[in-house]
Amino acid sequence: MTSLTAIFGNASDQSADNEKESEKLLNLYWNRAELKKEFASLREEQFRLKDIIKEKEGAAARLQQKLDHLENLLLDPEWIYNIVTYYQLRGLNLRCQGKLAKFAEQLKQQREQRQHSQLLADWNAGRASEAADVQRQIGEQRMRLQTLEDQLQAERQRLISMNGLLRFFRRRSVTRMLDRLAADIDVAHANERELLLAFDEIEKREPPDTQGLDIRSKRSINFMILAFAQQLYLHFHDFDLASLAKEAGEKSIGAINYGGKASCDEILGRIAKRVEALDSAADFANELKQRARLIAEKARFRLESDAVPVSATVATVYDVRSNGTVSEEDGNLLGENYWNLSQVLSR
Repeated sequence: MTSLTAIFGNASDQSADNEKESEKLLNLYWNRAELKKEFASLREEQFRLKDIIKEKEGAAARLQQKLDHLENLLLDPEWIYNIVTYYQLRGLNLRCQGKLAKFAEQLKQQREQRQHSQLLADWNAGRASEAADVQRQIGEQRMRLQTLEDQLQAERQRLISMNGLLRFFRRRSVTRMLDRLAADIDVAHANERELLLAFDEIEKREPPDTQGLDIRSKRSINFMILAFAQQLYLHFHDFDLASLAKEAGEKSIGAINYGGKASCDEILGRIAKRVEALDSAADFANELKQRARLIAEKARFRLESDAVPVSATVATVYDVRSNGTVSEEDGNLLGENYWNLSQVLSR
């Protein structure tokens, strides 16, 4: 038997060796699977980085193309003044966009602050009323407690002052009275504690967070934004400066020819004068309010939940003069997105 074991080996040893080999193969399989996953992930990352490089190269090529185009234009004497005029008009468009965006943001913040102030005032008034009611109940509870304690003290004193025979006959009824008064006092103490906890909870309440504007407020804000956009449009309406500025903001350099040096100088002079007049303009808040009311009268909305009106219903520009007279002309500023109007409206 010993010789057979020496020749063929022990069966348990062979089983252990087989298990080790199986475990090695299994580990090798899982390691290979993990390596394949990692390799696939690296390939995806490689493709993503290549796409980014292509995008960057494309953007750089387009930028270089623009620079080459600008250089060629600058080499042409007839286009030099057009380039200056183009960028001045483009700057005018950006100036109007900035003014409108600032006006819209300030208006939204004012309305939100006003709404939140009113919300806080209502909340504080409600909390004060609730706290006053609880304080009143606490006062009433303490008065009741004092009355019960006085009654208890009086009954105890009455019991002590009774002579022996009277105490014998009245002891049970007086004792029941004392027990009832003591129980009522315990209940009164418990009620007072509950009321004090309720009052403490009211005092520690956190004020409400700022809430978003409702549809009515958003519409009102949008009417004022539209009114201000029209104000800018009317200010630069003479000599078509408004439309020229909008065109420069939408088209690339070299796509527009403003004429020779004399024509370009004339446009530049008009821009400078109107920009200076805008910066020194007097307060026109009343004109804006009247124009906003006129816009609101004709504005229509696709849905009840919409804050932005249908552009065709606000396509009339109202020139409100200081003497109160109003003239109208067609101008769909919202539809044509003057001064990036669609991006600053409340929604």
